[in-house]
Amino acid sequence: MSATTASGTPTQLSATTCAALPPEVGRPAYDRSKVTAGIVHFGVGGFHRAHQAMYLDQLMEQGEALDWGICGVGALPHDRRIVDTLTAQDGLYTLVVKHPDGRREPRVIGSIVEMMFAPDDPQAVVDRLTDPRTRIVSLTITEGGYLVNQVTGEFDASDPSIRADLEEGAVPRTVFGYVVAALAARRAAGQTPFTVMSCDNLPGNGDVARKMMTAFARLKDPELADWMDDHVQFPNCMVDRITPVTTPDDIDRLATDFGVQDGWPVVCEPFTQWVLEDHFTDGRPPFEDAGVQLVDDVVPYELMKLRLLNASHQALCYLGYLSGYRYAHEVCQDPLFVDFLLGYMEREGSPTLPEVPGVDLDAYRHQLIERFANPEVRDTLARLCAESSDRIPKWLVPVINRNLETGGEIDRSALVVASWARYAEGVDEQGEPIEVVDRIRDRVMEAAARQGDDPLAFLRDKDLFGGLADDPRFAEVYTEALSALHDRGARETLQSWSTRVST
Repeated sequence: MSATTASGTPTQLSATTCAALPPEVGRPAYDRSKVTAGIVHFGVGGFHRAHQAMYLDQLMEQGEALDWGICGVGALPHDRRIVDTLTAQDGLYTLVVKHPDGRREPRVIGSIVEMMFAPDDPQAVVDRLTDPRTRIVSLTITEGGYLVNQVTGEFDASDPSIRADLEEGAVPRTVFGYVVAALAARRAAGQTPFTVMSCDNLPGNGDVARKMMTAFARLKDPELADWMDDHVQFPNCMVDRITPVTTPDDIDRLATDFGVQDGWPVVCEPFTQWVLEDHFTDGRPPFEDAGVQLVDDVVPYELMKLRLLNASHQALCYLGYLSGYRYAHEVCQDPLFVDFLLGYMEREGSPTLPEVPGVDLDAYRHQLIERFANPEVRDTLARLCAESSDRIPKWLVPVINRNLETGGEIDRSALVVASWARYAEGVDEQGEPIEVVDRIRDRVMEAAARQGDDPLAFLRDKDLFGGLADDPRFAEVYTEALSALHDRGARETLQSWSTRVST
C-alpha cells in the first residue's frame, strides 16, 4: 500500500517535513534543537548509521544523551556525497529494518546534528575536535584505514595517504592528521583529551587504533605520543549488524511504500549487538540504557564475531559466487553450503576461541546461518568479496595459524583461501569477468594470474599470509583445493570437500 502524500508524491525528508511523514514511519519525538554534538565521527557510512547512530537515537528518544549528538566528518573525496546528502536533510535519514517475513520497519534517525567535509575546511574540523564539548571521537574507517602492516603489525608510514600529513606544519588530510593535531592542541591548552573509539571489524580495534595513532604521533612529536599513551583511552568494542549497500530499489520502495523521499537511507537486518569496554577519558553516553553490553574485556566477544560471523562471510562469498549465486541468502538456503559453514564454525573457528561469557556458541552458530539466510536483506556476495586483502588476514589467517599450532583442522579454511585465489583471477566459471574490488587489486590479481605455473603464487604474499606457503601441511591442502576448483568447479569441489572432512 502506498503511503505517499495526498498529491501522490513522497515527502522530501528534512527537519521541517519530518512531522508530516506517515504514521507508520518512526521519527524522533525528542526536540532535536536541544541536541548538541559531543561525538565527532569519521566515516559516516551505512554501518555507522545502522549501529552507533541508531543506539544514540534510542537514548535520545528516552530523554537521555542529548549532549551526545554526532558531528559526522567525511575526510575522503568520495565522502562528499554523504555529507551533501545528509546536510540537505538536516542530518536526518531513514533506517529500514528488513525482517525475514518481508516486513519493513522504517525509522527516521535524528542523532546526527552536523556534517563536515574535511577537505573544504581542515581547520574547522580541527577546531571541532578541539572544542571541549567533543568528548568522543569515533571511527568506522574500514579495516584497511588503520594502515597496519599485515605481517609486522606495525604502522605503515610509507603509505602514500600518510606522507603529506607527516610533513612539518602539514594541514591534515587523513584521520590520523586530524586526530593527532587536535590532541596536540588540547594538550597545549591543558584540556582533557577525548576518547578515541574504533567501531571497525578488527581484532582489538581499540588497541590497534591506539598503536597506529600513537605511532603516527611519535613520528610528528615523540612527547605528544608519550602523553597520548598516558592520557587517551582507546576502548575495544565488538560491533555486529549486517548492513548491505543501499540500492536504488531500497530508495524507490521507501518512497513508494512509506512516502519518504530520502537521498540515502540505510537498510539492515533486525539483529544488532554492541559489546564495549567501559574505558573512557571524559565521560560517555549511558549506552547500557540502549542495550549495549559494557564489559571489562571485549576480546572473547570480538574474536567470536570475527572468527565465526566475519570469517564465515568469507567462507561463503567466493565459493558462492563461483557457484553462480549472487546473494548471501541464496547461499545460506543451500544445504551444501550450510553444512560447510557450520562445519567451519564448529570444527575450525570455535576451537580457537577463549570462553565467551554468557554465550551459547552452538546457538550463536545456528543463529548466524538464520541471519545470513534472511531473504529481505539481500546482502550481495560482491560486497562480501570486496577488500579481501584487509579481511582474510585479520579474520581467517589467525584461525589457520592457531589450528596449525594445535594440530586442529584446516581443510575448510584452506578451501576458503583457495576460493579467494580462484576468484582473484577475475573470471568466473562461465568465462564472464569478475570485478575484483580491493585496495591492492593489481597485486592480488597478478599473483592469481601466475597460479598456472606456480600453484603457491597467491599464497606467497607474506604481507597477507605470513609463512603459510612454507607450511607443508597447509600448502598441500591449499594446492589440492585450488586444483579442484580449476578442474571441477566450486560446487563439485565443495561436495567432494564435504565428504573429505566428514571422514
